[in-house]
Amino acid sequence: MSSFTYTAYDAIGLAELIRSRQVSPVEMLEAAFARLEEVNPQLNAVIRTYEPRARQEAGAVRPGEQPFAGVPLLLKDISQALEGEILTSGSRLFSEHRAKRSSNFVTRLQQAGFIVIGHTNTPEFGLKNITEPRLHGPSRNPWNVNHSPGGSSGGAAAAVASGIVPLAGASDGGGSIRIPASFSGLFGLKPTRGRTPVGPGVGRQWQGASIDFALSRSVRDSAALLDTLQIIQPEAAFHAPLFPGSYLADMNYPHQRTWRIAYTVDSPVGTPVSEDAKEAVMKLVRFLEAQGHHVEEKLSPVNGVRLMENYYMMNSGEMAAMISTMERSMGRALTAEDMEIESWVLAEAGKKVSAAEFVHSLAEWDIAAAQMSTLFERFDFYISPVNAFAAPQVGELTPHAERIQQLMAVSELDKTAQQELIYDMFKPSLTYTPFTQLANLTGQPAISVPLHLSGDGLPMGVQVMATKGREDWLLHLSGQLEDSELWVGMQGNPMFPQ
Repeated sequence: MSSFTYTAYDAIGLAELIRSRQVSPVEMLEAAFARLEEVNPQLNAVIRTYEPRARQEAGAVRPGEQPFAGVPLLLKDISQALEGEILTSGSRLFSEHRAKRSSNFVTRLQQAGFIVIGHTNTPEFGLKNITEPRLHGPSRNPWNVNHSPGGSSGGAAAAVASGIVPLAGASDGGGSIRIPASFSGLFGLKPTRGRTPVGPGVGRQWQGASIDFALSRSVRDSAALLDTLQIIQPEAAFHAPLFPGSYLADMNYPHQRTWRIAYTVDSPVGTPVSEDAKEAVMKLVRFLEAQGHHVEEKLSPVNGVRLMENYYMMNSGEMAAMISTMERSMGRALTAEDMEIESWVLAEAGKKVSAAEFVHSLAEWDIAAAQMSTLFERFDFYISPVNAFAAPQVGELTPHAERIQQLMAVSELDKTAQQELIYDMFKPSLTYTPFTQLANLTGQPAISVPLHLSGDGLPMGVQVMATKGREDWLLHLSGQLEDSELWVGMQGNPMFPQ
């Protein structure tokens, strides 16, 4: 099975080859590892591989019983634990940490027949929209290796966009599926909060902002995966009612309705938005209007700056709690030398946030959710750019030595000044990606669809949000777009076999 043939199929297509015995699971693995060896030295997408383990599992697949039997899969090096294997979360603090058991999310993927072949690169603790951890080094974008594939699922995006695997495990706590999907020409779905499995022992994942799912090249792969993963999980903190049908089947079912659509091209935090990002949105707007749908320009009802302040306060509290737990387990105090500067600043600021302030901050998430719920009483979809600009260059958003020294003063500041410092610290990154965090804090499903190439030939996605529980609408729309001339996909990607 040649590399070209392997990359010509999505996950459903590869599973069908195995089911029809045109290709064996071992041959499939050989093709995946051959592709990995060919492109990963340039991309640094995959940081660990499990070839002996994968070959052993290949002999146990059940093609007639498992929907993705024998399909190679990569996991993200945070939250997606594989029993007995290292899970670093992109941090030197966890460089030797081995998972005692697989996460519930990974177990469900294995039950579906996927064969895990490795873990992908991620920024430390998944805190950034680029993937340049000191532990593993930067991942690079297959469209242009001088640019980032985004983050925090940047390694996963680079792996899928270069053909190592047809889809890869990813997670999204502030846009970490949609951002790299947009930067890398992929399809990225963030499901409704509570839709996919979590744990064991972790039910809230950034207070419900973060979910585990995947990045894919085809819409139908994401739809079929959501069919496989949706769950009512008794121990989880959040639940979404099960979709009664099949997401995959519903994708192609004709919807006899006129969609009501709101859109914006304005940054919710007042930062610049490129003409490319605006044009990407307007392409979709014109397409939908031509089909007879009602489209109306409308600003978000949510205060974007306040939303981000609440988001960063959550990050502060989460980091402070995690560092405190680690200090108890390690029997020593952790210092700035133990972690990257963003992690240190957040952890230090979190020490001064009171329980009451944290609770009040979370309550504002609920206010934002109510505001968006009111919006979706009038509209079916809310469209915006995913990113305000095409992918940044590698190193562009990583702080330099002088800036790191300035940020080290965080411990000397009062809590108000600390939160202001955090906003300022992340503002260069936020300028690239101001649109995605809303869906995380409100719990709504959202997608990135690849509809535009920038003047530099880099992909730019468009974000579409729907009300909670309506992934079926998003997938149906995405299926229509995938069949249209708007869809960019891998066309023009120099590292993907055409």
